[in-house]
Amino acid sequence: MSVHLERSWIVMGLLALAISLVRGDDGFLTEPPDYIKECRIADKNFVNCSTQSIQQLFDKLNDGIPGLTSIKSFDPFHLNRIRITQGNSNAINLKVELANVKIVGFGHTHVLESQVFKKDYSWKTTFTLPVMKLKGDYSLFGRILLIPLNGRGQVFLDADNMTVTMHTKTRLYSKGGFSFYNVTNCRVDFKIDGLKSYFSNLFNGNKQLEDSTNKFFNDNWRMLADALYTVITQTIEDILLDVLKKIFHYIPANYFVSDIPTPEQLYGKAKPKPK
Repeated sequence: MSVHLERSWIVMGLLALAISLVRGDDGFLTEPPDYIKECRIADKNFVNCSTQSIQQLFDKLNDGIPGLTSIKSFDPFHLNRIRITQGNSNAINLKVELANVKIVGFGHTHVLESQVFKKDYSWKTTFTLPVMKLKGDYSLFGRILLIPLNGRGQVFLDADNMTVTMHTKTRLYSKGGFSFYNVTNCRVDFKIDGLKSYFSNLFNGNKQLEDSTNKFFNDNWRMLADALYTVITQTIEDILLDVLKKIFHYIPANYFVSDIPTPEQLYGKAKPKPK
């Protein structure tokens, strides 16, 4: 019995040692992981290197990043609620609320280009999603394409070959001798090659009118995509901002940009507070 207990303590001790070698006391990596390619922003091939690195990061998210338990699932990704009010033209005047949202497709992210700007270390990342599917509960009041709508039900959106350009703002901070990205803002633009949609219960049980309206939306998908542009972009922004914040509080920025400055070097030393 004592031998068994001793062996158990040895195993636990070795496990604790292994964890401590790759993770700091505050829950961050202290050694570069093998799924990230370190790049020097001073090198002329930095954009190519950074693009490969971010692709490897997206690929790793499919399996889960070891030690990063705050991201439960990347594909599918779940959002509790989104509320949007949109009224930018005579054809579009909407109040939309989505709940219990499930998004499928980010597991097939293909990174086309990843830029990091020396001035403030913000990013511009362009990637494609061959398919992005959204399913959830909706409530909608307003007008799309001059069609008055007032309904609650389920919504299905299926976008083909989506190209996303992500503009990310960051603020560097120090922790444990490393520079970290604090992701403060994420804005996206997108283009798609097709959009299939279905809204159930659009007219409180009038099935004939519901079917004809859904057919009209699918026949005129480009206009619908324009009408739902804010809904789709905010959904993507909410996903990416949540994921990026968690990743970059866990993985030091030094492992992505090996010659990244400290916050003091980039912003200057903070002025002492008056007494």
